Amino acid sequence: MESTANLKYVSFLALAAALGGFLFGYDAAVISGTISQITSQFQLDAISQGWYVGCALIGSIFGVAIGGFLSDNFGRKKTLLVSATLFAVSSVWCASASDFDHLVWARMMGGVGIGVVSIVSPLYISEISVAQYRGRMVSLYQLAVTIGFLGAYLVNFGLLNYSRGGATELTTPWLATIFHDEVWRSMLGMAAVPSVLFFIIVLLIPESPRWLILKNKEEKSLSILQHIYGSMQTAKYELNETKTSIGNETKANWRELLKPGIMKAVLIGAAIAILGQFMGVNAVLYYGPSIFESSGLSGDDSLFYQVIVGLVNVLTTILAVFIIDKVGRKKLVYFGVTGMIVSLILIAVYFSFGASLGIPSALMLVFFLAYVFFCAISISAVIWVLLSEMYPIKVRGLAMSIAGFSLWVGTYLIGQLTPWLLQNLTPTGTFLLFAAMCLPYMLIIWKLVPETTGKSLEEIEKMWEK
Repeated sequence: MESTANLKYVSFLALAAALGGFLFGYDAAVISGTISQITSQFQLDAISQGWYVGCALIGSIFGVAIGGFLSDNFGRKKTLLVSATLFAVSSVWCASASDFDHLVWARMMGGVGIGVVSIVSPLYISEISVAQYRGRMVSLYQLAVTIGFLGAYLVNFGLLNYSRGGATELTTPWLATIFHDEVWRSMLGMAAVPSVLFFIIVLLIPESPRWLILKNKEEKSLSILQHIYGSMQTAKYELNETKTSIGNETKANWRELLKPGIMKAVLIGAAIAILGQFMGVNAVLYYGPSIFESSGLSGDDSLFYQVIVGLVNVLTTILAVFIIDKVGRKKLVYFGVTGMIVSLILIAVYFSFGASLGIPSALMLVFFLAYVFFCAISISAVIWVLLSEMYPIKVRGLAMSIAGFSLWVGTYLIGQLTPWLLQNLTPTGTFLLFAAMCLPYMLIIWKLVPETTGKSLEEIEKMWEK
């Protein structure tokens, strides 16, 4: 039945929702180019600087806590519109913030948008995708996140150069302030452009047909399903499968989470979400420049090295998009996590013996890029696919919120702990710890997570119920 699917239409819907991932990546990465300027302008101490970096993550934790509730009760589309609005208002507020307190509140608002979109975008993509291409479609979200990271690095670099060149000739006071005197304002404010674009595009896409079925709006759902599958017969089949899965329950119910099979899925999702953050990926993305400098690489080139990391991340994610539905979720994890362990051990060995053995520092960059490759092709690409498809529709938003909450708590903790780990465990001990955390992740995927490649969402739900 799925061979007749309208892939062009499904791809458009997936790309539209995935644009939220770009905003996620941009907002998360843009801060790296503003820290020194903000610290200097507002005379921040170490604690205040940490608060500036971490306040958006606090907002993200709140965002995932409410994102599932909003999407289950008001719809995936309306919740995405709320997220786009939060992004747009946050970016304009950041650009015009009169003092540090206003800047923090603006960053927290953007963080809420990140938290909401991080669960609702992949959830929407999963629910409009056909089974045989769902992994590829949901992976577009992670690809958009990596492009957002790279985009932020490039925008920061370009605006900084402009502030030192052409912006010096600006005579309009507010333009001179934003693009020359306080260029951090344009870096943070530039997110308004894709935010407005995201809002407009979301207005053009339909609501999730599975959510419409959940709310007894079968006629609307059938029309959308027919457009997706290109066949009324297949659309009716999918509608009946979803209705059977839902049963008599039409409202999100926390009690459903306590059922044995569903509770197991929720706990597994939360475990792999938080474990994935302690395998080193965010430590590399957030603290890459300082780690590069400590390894002996030139500090003047740290931004260039970070751009290379971002480029490898994007290109590898593109590869993952094309192979995830062919290779399978679990095989990608086995391959990628094994490579991550080897790369992390090599990085640790370099920090211990590189200087004494005369190993060139450029080799360290190779180890880092290998780690990014293996990470991007496995856990980074697979995590959002798994989380978006492993929960029953009745509690999908709520369960995604729990998993997303675990992920963002892990992100916040690793962001706060990495400097302490590097100082107290040394880089060698830190990267060996990251390698060790890969083992329980792989064990959970091997023993507890079923292979979901090629299966419909309703078939996956039945697997957990068994």
